[in-house]
This record gives sequence, structure tokens and C-alpha cells, in this order.
Amino acid sequence: MISHGSYLYNYAFPEEEKSLCMLEMRSFFGKDEEAGILESSFEIDPSRSPFIRERMDVFFKAKEFQQLIAMVKEWKLGDSTFKVQYVKAAGLKKLAFEARRRIEREVGLAVKGIPELKKPDLILGILEVNGWWYFGQLHSSEQFWLHHQHKPHSYSTALSTRVARAVANIAVPDPAKAKAIDPCCGIGTVVVEALSMGIDIVGSDHNPLILEGTRENIAHFGYSTEIKLLDLMEVTGHYDVAIIDMPYNLCSVITAQEQLDMLQSTRTFADKAVIVTIEPIDPIIRSAGFEIIDRGIVKKGNFTREVIVCRKAP
Repeated sequence: MISHGSYLYNYAFPEEEKSLCMLEMRSFFGKDEEAGILESSFEIDPSRSPFIRERMDVFFKAKEFQQLIAMVKEWKLGDSTFKVQYVKAAGLKKLAFEARRRIEREVGLAVKGIPELKKPDLILGILEVNGWWYFGQLHSSEQFWLHHQHKPHSYSTALSTRVARAVANIAVPDPAKAKAIDPCCGIGTVVVEALSMGIDIVGSDHNPLILEGTRENIAHFGYSTEIKLLDLMEVTGHYDVAIIDMPYNLCSVITAQEQLDMLQSTRTFADKAVIVTIEPIDPIIRSAGFEIIDRGIVKKGNFTREVIVCRKAP
């Protein structure tokens, strides 16, 4: 198949998670797009993100619709069956039903292939964004991660599955290039999401009362990794990134000095840290020897969590 060499990602997010979604975009692609449609040369499985609806592998791109139609007419699909679908996105101009169907029919008639509306081999997308018309193959997000919400064990202050999945993506945008640790893994919400995306991650926690449940949660979904009974201050070895969720302060208040000790210790075993916090801790992060490179927030009612991406300061 002909490819333009780029991909369009159709993002959808609730307003309270918009900032977190933008942070995930920047982690994946080095940029974000509030309109919800982002073009990139990077290929990401749409099922990885809790915010991506679908990915279009762009075959043709043109300034004028009829120019695009001319390109499609020269393209030979072969024996595969197809269906044409106009792509709807939250940030784009809304077209009436009949206008979308008219575009779909015109594009469909231009395709040299076998149309099939019920179970096509390929779904071909068409849309206009930022003054350009795009045509290509659509890949929908399967959102299989939703069943991770039903764990055998839960923890009242744990991250939601959606947020945990986004945090894992922000920490490790490319699973092939990082070894990760969650040294305050709690009931294992982040670890489960990371493992489901092929991320090399281990976990540890200083609370012996929850780790049996953590291991059971991980095994329940068919995953496995090392989970140790270990205080963060005792972690050794080297990791590319550490994911540190600090909301347990809701249940057990720790001092600023204890937070500083934790982050200074993290700096000894991780080059990068993604910190989830309910408190403003920028001065502590800097005092620990990290520099802040990006951030996002997620809200739930009056409750706000901040996700801070850090790396070792020079």
C-alpha cells in the first residue's frame, strides 16, 4: 500500500484529564494538539493510550478534496474488502449526517476495491483538518485495559486505571528502550498497566500487608514480574525511570524532609522520575537533584493530582 509516511491520532478526553492527555501526547510525540487530531511520523498502537480513539495510517494528503479523490482513483486496493468512514473528532468542525455520507460515498466510489459495509477487511478513513484532506486506513483502539478495573484487590488511594495507564506511557513512551521500577507500587495499578504494554518494570513497597494482593492482581491478568518487600530507601541497582505515586500522604502524613530523602534516594537508582503528588513539591524535587522537564494535572471534583516528569540535574 502507498503511505504518506505519517499517522493521524484521534484523541478524546474528559476535561478534567485534558492536561494529563496533553502530557501523554508530548511524551509520545514531542508535541500536543488541543484540537484532538495530531499528526506524527511516530507509529503508536492506539490501544496503548486511554485517550486515543483511533489511528489513521495516512495514504494520501491533499489541499483540495477533488485532488484527494484523483489520488484515490489511481490507487489499487486489490482483493481486500473495504468500508469508508468519515472521522469525527471533538475539536473539528461538525458535519451533518448527510454531508458525511455524501463524502463517504464519493470516496468509496473512487476506491478500486470491493465495498463491504458489515465486516470489511479494511476501514478507510477520510477527514479534513487544518486545511488538509487526509485518506488512509483506520485502526481503532481496542481498550482492552478497561477490564483491569476489575482487580481482585483494590486500594482506596490508588490511581484509577485510566490515570495509571497514562502515567506508565508518560514514564516509558517506548517500551523497547527502558527499564522501569515502581518503588511505592501499592496494590500494583501502575505495574499492571505497564506490564500490559510490554514495559520492563518491577515493583516494591514497604507495606507487607498489601503485597500479597499486589502479586495476586498481577497474576490475575496473566502477567508476572518481581515484587519485593522493600523500602524505597533500600532500592539498589539501576533503572531508566522510576514511577513514584505519593498520594499515600492522605493516610500517612510524611514530612518534607522524608519526601526529600525519598527523592534523593530515587536519584541514586533512576535517571528519570515520574512523580504523582497531591502536594506542591517543586522545591523538594529540585533540592533532591532533579530538574522538572514537564508536568500535567488530573482533577476529580475538588481533588487534584499532579504528574511531574523529572530527570537528573547536570
